[in-house]
Amino acid sequence: MVNEHRLLTLLICLVLGGGLAAAVLGASRAAGPRAGAASAHPGPDDRVDVREVPRGPAGAAAAGPDASAGSVSVDCGRNEEGHYNEDNLVVSPGLRSGAHHTHGYVGNVSTDAMSDDASLDAAATSCRGGDRSTYYWPVLRRVDRPSARPHESSAGHGNTGEILPEASVSVEFRGSPVGKVVAMPRFLRGMTGDAVAYTAGSDADVRARWGCSGLPDRSTTGYPRCPEGDRITRTLVFPSCWNGLDTASAGHRSHLRFPAANGVCPQGTFPVPELRVSLGYEVPPGVPLALDSFPEQRHSPKTDHAMFVNVMTEAQMSRLVDCLNQGRTCRA
Repeated sequence: MVNEHRLLTLLICLVLGGGLAAAVLGASRAAGPRAGAASAHPGPDDRVDVREVPRGPAGAAAAGPDASAGSVSVDCGRNEEGHYNEDNLVVSPGLRSGAHHTHGYVGNVSTDAMSDDASLDAAATSCRGGDRSTYYWPVLRRVDRPSARPHESSAGHGNTGEILPEASVSVEFRGSPVGKVVAMPRFLRGMTGDAVAYTAGSDADVRARWGCSGLPDRSTTGYPRCPEGDRITRTLVFPSCWNGLDTASAGHRSHLRFPAANGVCPQGTFPVPELRVSLGYEVPPGVPLALDSFPEQRHSPKTDHAMFVNVMTEAQMSRLVDCLNQGRTCRA
């Protein structure tokens, strides 16, 4: 019976595809009483006082003698353009509102469900250095204020409240702690995090770290309670081991994987630049927050995720790789 259930789930995903399939898969993975809590707001267990979190980096591997120790920052603004939609080009291409929640963007200003490689390559960008890549994530809302603008209420599915604008957005690439990196191919799709982590019964793909700007050495997977004056932060690190062949894959994970805890890539993969997207928010103390999510995920902070499509030119990527491998600090 278990095998038949898994087969049925796989067939549903193959037939439906995209965001709808993700919603079905999330429901099929639901366990116990959590499955019935469709649109509830986050509970007390989702909130963490960061001052009580132990210090220390979250799983960072120590750099070895052959590390590519450079870093490259890409200034793409803070979504001043107000680029929002309920699409997910990486997971649900061609399906309008396939995300079932709202994403915010920086970089390529044209990105939506109908984008393709050619349209991305021809579009404008918010990145000052001309990077046309697209970087996006689910919005964060304060639920004590009503949805007032069209893009705030269009997501539905229990995602309500005023969207909090990012006070800061950092797009950064880092090298590998164990060796040199190779160039990402153009139009490589990447994803980090698990949008169905609440019902999955496993934290294996939970990647986002939440924290406070004044306590950068502490992080958590819960909504942080920060000292007054601190910004709430979200840090989303992407997989950085490429299979050398594909720009996308079924399930969106097998072509681009995470290294082991010691920084070594899985067999058959090669280290590429590691993308880190860091977001900061000005939030008054005590304001209730909710991350946009699928209905059954109850806005859990563990479901935080992000996607990107690399649209850098070969010359731009070559400069980025050279900077990382030479151990320099650069801007793209």
